[in-house]
Amino acid sequence: MLAGSGVAALVGCTPARSRSSASVVTLPDALLVEVDDGLGVLRGADRQMVPNSVATADGSAIYATALAGADTDFWRIDTATGHASARLRLPGRWVPQAVSASGTRVALTSSEVSVTGGRPDGRDVTPVLIADTTGVQHRLELRGNFVPETFTEDLAGLFVLEWLPAKAPDRYRVRVVDLQTRVPGPLVTRSKAPIPSGAEEEMRGDGRQAVLAPNRTILYTLYTHQPDHQHTRDLVSGRPGNVHAFVHTLNLAERWAYCIDLPHPFGEAPANGHAMAISSDGGRLFVADVTSGRIAEISSEDLTVSRTTTMAEGAGTGHAVADRDRLFVGAGTMVRTVDLAGLGLAAEWPVREPVTGLVLSPDRKRLYVGQTDAVSWHDPATGAELGRAPVPGLVVLHGAAGGA
Repeated sequence: MLAGSGVAALVGCTPARSRSSASVVTLPDALLVEVDDGLGVLRGADRQMVPNSVATADGSAIYATALAGADTDFWRIDTATGHASARLRLPGRWVPQAVSASGTRVALTSSEVSVTGGRPDGRDVTPVLIADTTGVQHRLELRGNFVPETFTEDLAGLFVLEWLPAKAPDRYRVRVVDLQTRVPGPLVTRSKAPIPSGAEEEMRGDGRQAVLAPNRTILYTLYTHQPDHQHTRDLVSGRPGNVHAFVHTLNLAERWAYCIDLPHPFGEAPANGHAMAISSDGGRLFVADVTSGRIAEISSEDLTVSRTTTMAEGAGTGHAVADRDRLFVGAGTMVRTVDLAGLGLAAEWPVREPVTGLVLSPDRKRLYVGQTDAVSWHDPATGAELGRAPVPGLVVLHGAAGGA
């Protein structure tokens, strides 16, 4: 997302910088990466690094901030061209946190915080600034401890995680803030019924990854380590709940949420061993647990697990990407291809160093693999390395840039 709801905000105070050299390898496609000191775009032979920034879910733009005395400069960068908009001066200190699915609106907070970045510090009030390139649209002072996640489709609401208790947070729930009234409230159920008081889900686990559906109306977030968790449907019905992992499904247009439980052993191994990817047509969502070798296929229409399979067990951080016919899963120094027709292993091949991200080129002819200080690209069918470019300080290979 950004996946999904986009790439996590990165803290820094240096303006965007660009560097190119005759010795730099030219990449066939533009890529969005995270390096040691910020978000970056690899475009041809150019390397543009942007500290203190957040990207749109489709990688077409980056929103950045930089300190300007006691205030903050805010601007947008087109990743296809590197063109930057005019800088907007925001009063006070702000960092970009979440971008709307449309890529036009940004929520900024006064300190770095992320939906998938762990527990925030305790606080009684959360200041949030809503802006676009034309100016500030809303300024909120939310009573409590909140983390912006994404916007409603009509941009009239802001989805947030509310951490409880505010001063010493140990659990959280998803709420939506009406930007006109500035009041946070509960979502509705999948059947669009109001959630009764006391029946909102409270979670204690790890938000691992978020993925936005191709139609930009559904945000899927993978959560792990949820012992004794009860979904809203369990709280309403009085049934006990005890799941270790699930996919939180958030409808940005209709403002409902629904959780898809994942079967054992999902969620029992380290959170970073889990990865999620969506098919190019949006019809199927895949969750892989590389530690156990399990893969689950979820129907985006029924919101149920339709199939599971098992591959060889692995270790390390999991990464996944899918198109219409194939799922690629990487962990450690191994990349595996799953044929989606039968959900069986089609191929596997090693790479030089531990995988730090998988990205398919827009024409599906190249699979990019993030590794230690480098990005390589391979024939997706055979795994043959077609090229390799150094990327000093590479942390994660996020996705295609330029809206590809």
